[in-house]
Amino acid sequence: MESILVTVSGSIALAGALFHGVVGGKIYMGHIKASELMPLTQSLSLVAWQMFTVFLVVSGATLFCVAMKPNLALLAYPVLVGNALGAALFLLLGVMGHGRLLKMPGMYLMGLTALLGLLGLPS
Repeated sequence: MESILVTVSGSIALAGALFHGVVGGKIYMGHIKASELMPLTQSLSLVAWQMFTVFLVVSGATLFCVAMKPNLALLAYPVLVGNALGAALFLLLGVMGHGRLLKMPGMYLMGLTALLGLLGLPS
C-alpha cells in the first residue's frame, strides 16, 4: 500500500509537469508575448515558468525511485517539503490579494503530491 501512494504521488507530479510545461507553457507565453514586457523580462519569465515544470519532473522521478526502492525514502523528504511549501505559498498569496491563485491547480497538485507522498513513505 505504501509504495502505491508514493507511486500515485509521483504520477501526479509528472502529469502536472506535462500539463504545466506543454499546455500551460503555451497559454502563459501567449500572454507574456502579448504584454509590453521587455524581451529580457519575457525570457526570464519563461525560465521561471519552466523551472516549476523542472521541479515537478524532479519530484515525480524522485518519488518513483522511492516507490521502487523504499530504502531510499530519505530522498523523498526534500521533495515533499518543497511541494508542501509550494502549496502553502499558493495559499498564502491567494488569501493576500492574489485570489486567482486559489483557482489554479498548482496548490492542489503540490498539496496532494506532498500529502500522498508523506502518507506512502515507509514508517
